[in-house]
Amino acid sequence: MSVDAEPAGVRLPPGPRVPRAVLAVPLLTMRPRVLAGLRRRYGPVFSLDMPLSGPCVHLGDPMLIRQLFTTSPELLTTVEPNLGRVLGRRSFFELDGEEHKRQRKLLVPPFHGRRMRDYEEIIAEETRREVAGWPEGRAFPTLPSMMRITLNAILRAVFGAAGAELGTLRRLLPPMITYGSRLMLLPGDGHRLGRWNPWRRFEAYRREFDAVISTLIARGRADPDLAGRRDVLALMLLARYDDGSPMADGDIADQLLTLLAAGHETTATQLAWAFERVRRHPAVLERLADPVFRAATLVEVQRTRPVIDLTSRRVKAETLPIGDWVIPRGHTVVAAISLVHSDDRIFPDAARFDPDRFAGAAPDTYTWIPFGGGTRRCLGAAFATMEMDVVLRTVLDEFELLPTTEPGERLFNRGVAYAPAKGGRAVVRRRRRT
Repeated sequence: MSVDAEPAGVRLPPGPRVPRAVLAVPLLTMRPRVLAGLRRRYGPVFSLDMPLSGPCVHLGDPMLIRQLFTTSPELLTTVEPNLGRVLGRRSFFELDGEEHKRQRKLLVPPFHGRRMRDYEEIIAEETRREVAGWPEGRAFPTLPSMMRITLNAILRAVFGAAGAELGTLRRLLPPMITYGSRLMLLPGDGHRLGRWNPWRRFEAYRREFDAVISTLIARGRADPDLAGRRDVLALMLLARYDDGSPMADGDIADQLLTLLAAGHETTATQLAWAFERVRRHPAVLERLADPVFRAATLVEVQRTRPVIDLTSRRVKAETLPIGDWVIPRGHTVVAAISLVHSDDRIFPDAARFDPDRFAGAAPDTYTWIPFGGGTRRCLGAAFATMEMDVVLRTVLDEFELLPTTEPGERLFNRGVAYAPAKGGRAVVRRRRRT
């Protein structure tokens, strides 16, 4: 059924009657600001015809977001286009229904429980190696360092010991992920453009990635000590579905790229925001040695500067009731992360950076949603949370982070994540050991 042929009983929230082409540039360059303006005009729930996504209903109400996240996957599907265009058709972002559930079940264990402790020293070691070269007394962007730390940490967690192939991946993944993020903003796949097809460059990156992964998979299958390894690739090779079958090599390659991309850029960007935020709040800086307060600070960073500002589902039932609204098949329903996080009714004086909101208290599942929610909540949320804490703690063990009175950095759209426009600049002074 076309989204234009709406079934009886449809009831959509109000919204601007603006052609999607008119909204393309504003939504590309300043989407959180545009959405905040629409909330002021229409309230926390509104309709919007968006480039790429088409007709959407944006939810800025936690109760309705809860309803969305707890709705049966039988009634909702993944959005198109999604990150599967870049990460592969067997990526979590592309899979749906039972197949998504099967794959997710295999990959939950490496990122929870006791195995998480195995990764902490890897992250601390990579952090110490990176910050050893930080300059003292002058401003520099932290984002490039955070990118290297998170990339090296996730590579080691995923593949275990270093080797020539990991060197290739360290070289290949940053430009591949950056370029893929930009392609996500383009309509279509570009193949009609022939030699001018912008995807040709990405496809070359992907062929090189697949060749490396194929080598690592073959080496893993031949490893007599595979069962004793604790890296994610080994667990994938050993994993079995309920029917006893193993993961196919193509599935492993797509899921590895998904884990590497999701566990690298977004976490690094959130860490850069952490440095940007705490430097502008000296009272917060003074308390970061306290593990409870440091954890609360990272929660508040993610509330005030979420690197992903929305998460979406597409309606595949004929209609989907959400609160007072009835949404037809083909519409996209958006959990508007930035709108919920910045709502004064949910977080009083929401623009104020105040980690004490979360000191000693876990954030609510439906008002604090930087990792999304429901069956599609970020698989690596616990890993990312642990990684951010270890990196920040290790940096503070080595350096004193100097405060600043400079204005906060603007949001810069990197294609998928919103980063600080100046890279989360910092000024540090090395701690003198006595």
